[in-house]
Amino acid sequence: MLPESLKFVTLAIRMIVWERNMSRKANQPFVRNAWYIAAWAEEIDNGLLARTIMNQPIVIYRDADGNVGALEDRCCHRGAPLTHGSVTDVGLRCGYHGLTFDTKGNCVEIPGQKNIPAQANVQHFPLVERNQILWIWMGDPALADESLIVDYPYHDDPVKWPHRKAMFQIKSNYMLMIDNLMDLTHLGYVHGSTIGGNPLQHVGADMDSHKTEKGAYFIRWMLEHDPPPTYQKGGQFAGKVDRWQEFEYVGPSIVLQWSGALAVGDGAQEDREKNGFHLRLLHAATPETETTFHYFWSTANGYRQDDPNATQEMYDEIYPTFIEDKVIMEAQQERINLNPDRDLVEIHADSVLALARLSLDEMVEQDNQLMAQAAE
Repeated sequence: MLPESLKFVTLAIRMIVWERNMSRKANQPFVRNAWYIAAWAEEIDNGLLARTIMNQPIVIYRDADGNVGALEDRCCHRGAPLTHGSVTDVGLRCGYHGLTFDTKGNCVEIPGQKNIPAQANVQHFPLVERNQILWIWMGDPALADESLIVDYPYHDDPVKWPHRKAMFQIKSNYMLMIDNLMDLTHLGYVHGSTIGGNPLQHVGADMDSHKTEKGAYFIRWMLEHDPPPTYQKGGQFAGKVDRWQEFEYVGPSIVLQWSGALAVGDGAQEDREKNGFHLRLLHAATPETETTFHYFWSTANGYRQDDPNATQEMYDEIYPTFIEDKVIMEAQQERINLNPDRDLVEIHADSVLALARLSLDEMVEQDNQLMAQAAE
């Protein structure tokens, strides 16, 4: 743990650096050469999925062999949306004149015509299915390194980590969600009736944080505190708890969370793996436009796993908290839209948020260089 005096010096340095760059603006540009969550895999179980990512209309589908594809949602023949079509044995058939495309965007069939022109294709975007997630790459396909995809094994362990998923469309810049997750002092004010607890406990939490290679990390401890309502219902504690919140921002759009609590005296700071109250959450903010995004979230139950009702109860408890976040972020964006170039003021609680924004700035700069090289 850093001495309190050193913490303030470190914070001051971060703020000076932050004030010198564009991170103080609310609306952030896109990083195209990165993996984003395009959909949960089960979203395409019933056919075609239309989704706009970074202002680009996309159609996502699974072919007869089980392969997944993400194509520009525009037929090369007469520009009709491919989402008006259907999946056949050989690919995605346009619903206007029947041209059919494989998962790489190549036209493989034209009704009444054997010769297929070389230019008869649509743009495709690299798409990878992993951990029940469809990951998309919006930049240069040649740079789509699958080893850069964030690993989330908890989806593949339903016995230890039963889970539920959801997706909201939120009318704000995607980085407002990252800001929200990297500064948890809002919990006691926005989520007081569920996961929040006492606001002053959050402000006074003991926290360690640091910048990472791809983002930022923090862990917060609130020791000997009363469990908030959601924790009490899930963990069924008899008294006070030692509570932690561990978050890692993996830029540009992913936040990994492990939150939980053990009864006081159970040694939470020495071994958090013990039985208690545990939540694993995956958060993903995939930009739709400059002022809207798709919020994917998955919550995994690490307590009472053999209770078939526990996971649903957990989901039902957490769902309203994210609706509360949605309401506040959309209200933020409405006000920001009135003067988008106006700077935002930093406070002490923004320490890790500043690290995340600095990491994003580095990614934006690198991405701009890659896009410029590709255009040469």
